[in-house]
Amino acid sequence: MNVSMSANLVSSSDVNGTEVFGIDGGKIGSIDHLMIDKHSGKVAYAVMGFGGFLGMGEDHYPVPWDKLRYDTSVDGFMTDIVEDEVKAAPTATENWSADREWEQRLHEHCHAKRYWI
Repeated sequence: MNVSMSANLVSSSDVNGTEVFGIDGGKIGSIDHLMIDKHSGKVAYAVMGFGGFLGMGEDHYPVPWDKLRYDTSVDGFMTDIVEDEVKAAPTATENWSADREWEQRLHEHCHAKRYWI
């Protein structure tokens, strides 16, 4: 992510494709896109891509934005959750972006602060 160390804001286009690393320093995925709460303007989730090859066959899972921290030393995001934990998260409904009960279960599963509070 080509961002100045003094920058307080970053474009979503710069976040897309940024790698995400686990506590052990291993890459667990990359950010495909962001989901933004249209009422508060807060980033709710980073939808991460896992697996696949050259973008083909990737699985996508939402990760609460609160679980990601940018780390300049790896030029990517660090998280304390692991890929298996993300994949074991509560199954999304067909319209998961409008299902508050699902969001509550996901945030509890990931031990994440709720963005809507």
